[in-house]
Amino acid sequence: MQTGPDPKAKFPVERIKQMGFVKNFIDAPNVVIGDYTYYDDPEGPENFAKNILYHYPFYGDKLVIGKFCAIAKGVKFIMNGANHKLSGVSTYPFSLFGAGWEKVMPQMSDLPLKGDTVIGNDVWIGYEALIMPGVKIGDGAVVASRSVVVKDIPPYTVAGGNPAVEIKKRFPENDVKRLLKIAWWNWPVEKITANLELIVASDIDALEIVA
Repeated sequence: MQTGPDPKAKFPVERIKQMGFVKNFIDAPNVVIGDYTYYDDPEGPENFAKNILYHYPFYGDKLVIGKFCAIAKGVKFIMNGANHKLSGVSTYPFSLFGAGWEKVMPQMSDLPLKGDTVIGNDVWIGYEALIMPGVKIGDGAVVASRSVVVKDIPPYTVAGGNPAVEIKKRFPENDVKRLLKIAWWNWPVEKITANLELIVASDIDALEIVA
């Protein structure tokens, strides 16, 4: 029985070295990526980690990306380490440079921390999109190329622009609820393989029957 590509393979299509399953290139406890999520970059998917910026362990924030996501070249994730204290006259991080300046080291509570950045399942993020700290992108969402995502994007919503705004819903609200309940990405891979025709079609009634 065919069960699809091996989720542990770095390059699921051997002849295409620019596309890889990201989970197999990341070794960081504060980055969690689901099976089958891929990054497509002519310079190689092994460079994905370079796109996670200002991600310092002592902040404790995580980047969480679900299963079956498609991430285009140049997508960048700005993490909480990029944030500066805003309540003072100057936002300059004097304390980083020591030599007496460490006396104004801010407390964690002084920083505008936004929490974890969480990308759902089956999310498509277009070329050079920029995801800001603490953003939540729902299952089935689409982010247009070169968008700057500064606030949450609901499930099955197409968003784009700077700052990114909702362009359209992919499905009516009731159908979105049904799709979230079906959650096909959590099925065993054998079941996904057997029902691919329904997953890539638009007949939600038929997909619901096999769920």
